[in-house]
Amino acid sequence: MARAYRRSDYDVTDTVQVSSPADVRRAVLELFARAWPAADLDVSGRAIDDFERLFTGRMPGYIGVDTVYHDLQHSLDVVLAAARLLAGYELGAAPADRLGPERALVALVTALYHDAGYIRETSESAVPNGAVFTRTHVSRGARFLARYMPTIGLAAWVPVATRIIHFTGYEVPFDEIRVSDPRDRAAGHLLGTADLLAQMSDRCYLEKCRDRLYAEFVLGGVAIYPGTDGLQVNYGSGLDLLRQTPHFVKNTIEQRLDGAFSRAYRHVEILFDGRNPYMDAIGCNLRYLDELLKSGRWPMLRRKPPLYTVEPNSMAGVRSLMLRHLERTWEPAPAGATPPAS
Repeated sequence: MARAYRRSDYDVTDTVQVSSPADVRRAVLELFARAWPAADLDVSGRAIDDFERLFTGRMPGYIGVDTVYHDLQHSLDVVLAAARLLAGYELGAAPADRLGPERALVALVTALYHDAGYIRETSESAVPNGAVFTRTHVSRGARFLARYMPTIGLAAWVPVATRIIHFTGYEVPFDEIRVSDPRDRAAGHLLGTADLLAQMSDRCYLEKCRDRLYAEFVLGGVAIYPGTDGLQVNYGSGLDLLRQTPHFVKNTIEQRLDGAFSRAYRHVEILFDGRNPYMDAIGCNLRYLDELLKSGRWPMLRRKPPLYTVEPNSMAGVRSLMLRHLERTWEPAPAGATPPAS
């Protein structure tokens, strides 16, 4: 049962600290032991330990996470949601449809590293921030998985993991994601569902969209970018992004959660006596945003969620990068200059 008060770095039930790899590791291994009693949990535990090394900058060859929306907490929140969905699916599935422990492990590892593409390699130190990779981070994450999975004995699953990771993004249309086994597609749907549920149910989702996601969208060339007819403006500010959030959430639920992913979010309900704490939290966020849109009382959005990146002052640094990027973007072109190519 979700509590009336919820801490900003805890999951929707306020029982697991999703900023703590150790807490999430414990919760995930308990879920796997319940759904797959004979499963070897060593690889799961190692994958979570390696995740912590990668995101905290202790894995050789990588700088660590510096994106302020897609930080360490976000990925751990997704991993917990994925483990719950995978376990719930398995406990309720017919024998022929069950994923089995190894396929579930592959989905879990893919969830762990679904945003690894935001992390800069040491050879990319000239790139100012991982948000620059916003448009290509899923493909970059697939390349990371192709390198990483053989190190934990899952080389044979690389073709599956590098495809189903695309259920978390927008780079490849879902009908172009080719997998030979329908259970792999089911795992992909659970993975994509977990990514969306964790984000939209976050206690500080609205503040994070306004302050952090907008900054990432600016640096990633999603908010404002050169087009054939001049500058294209998708989001003029963090508040503009929030004003468009109800439409985004509605479309996401209709087209992805209910549509493409076939209501896979319902698989958590077996673990919560028929309740769905994720969808409940999403509803709460939307209702609060609707009140703000009607009243215009934006100062009510005053939560200051913790941030888990390798940079001690990452929010200030990203804001500075964002402002410089916006200044360059809006700077009038010199007379006679050639317009930027589309």
